[in-house]
Amino acid sequence: MRRIDARRRAWMRLVPLLLGMVVVVAPGTPLRALALGGSAAPMKGGPHRSCSTAAPGFAACHSIASSIVRGQATNTNPNAGYTPAQLQSAYALQAVSAANETGETVAIVDAYDDPNAVSDLNTYRRTFGLGGCTVTPPAATGCTFTNGATVRKVSQSGTQNYPRGNTSWGQEISLDLDMVSAICPRCSILLVEATTNSIANLGIAEVEAASLGANAISNSYGASEFSGETADDVNYNHPGIAVTASTGDSGYGVEWPAASPYVTAVGGTSLKTASTARGWTETAWSSAGSGCSADETRPDWQTITAITAVCARRATADVSAVADPNTGVSVYDTYASFLFGQSG
Repeated sequence: MRRIDARRRAWMRLVPLLLGMVVVVAPGTPLRALALGGSAAPMKGGPHRSCSTAAPGFAACHSIASSIVRGQATNTNPNAGYTPAQLQSAYALQAVSAANETGETVAIVDAYDDPNAVSDLNTYRRTFGLGGCTVTPPAATGCTFTNGATVRKVSQSGTQNYPRGNTSWGQEISLDLDMVSAICPRCSILLVEATTNSIANLGIAEVEAASLGANAISNSYGASEFSGETADDVNYNHPGIAVTASTGDSGYGVEWPAASPYVTAVGGTSLKTASTARGWTETAWSSAGSGCSADETRPDWQTITAITAVCARRATADVSAVADPNTGVSVYDTYASFLFGQSG
């Protein structure tokens, strides 16, 4: 793997959590609804994917709606998804110094627009004591948090000419923004919204995120591998920037861009509290994506026998973090007027 300085190594400990593929979604009303502080109502038929299967040339988001919780939000009644404090504990993120977070910018690349993204993030941060926006209500384009970090929303061209809204991808956006704040509250956040979920537009958004100074770029979407994907890898090749991509939530099988040798492929686990020194137990999630790429060359840092004996090409995943919808995280989302929109 490329040489990474001490701050970047510390940052790489944080990055896997940015790709959480599970969301406990609160519907659009009432505004006080949050995935904590009430009784969890499992969704009819069990967890549901936020985004439908994508057509060739397009990618699907990886969030999964697990349950709905209505009621006053609290930080001490974790009867639904995990809180920021619990995630910090589970992954020993308290040991990451403020110096390693301050001044870092995490870019989130997603498709379409969530017009409530900044205001919902403000509610999430205030609820869990992470420091909300200094101005209430915050502007839809972004704000400065009380700890000096910022959130900024741009289109794939870097402007405020946002794409059309999409409630399915809006759930993914809420999940991604909340998880950056949960694990790195002092980090600034850059949300780059691609015009559509086409591979071409997501690639443009990826390049824009790098050009705007992100230290890390998180991608929580994927497409089946396709002929010519190696030509699109260039959009994810940004030396010195930690680029991650989730491996999918359909079990064994490889998705792109997680297959790209230029990204850290993030798989999923089941995370539960335990009476151990760590206080948690973690096992592989059976629906997490993994496997051997059909197209991508194996990177030179995948040298251990356990990989080379099985995969002639790029293997995924590289690292993993909580993703099982039965052990999911708390997320605040008021944009979805219905829980299961379509992606296209």
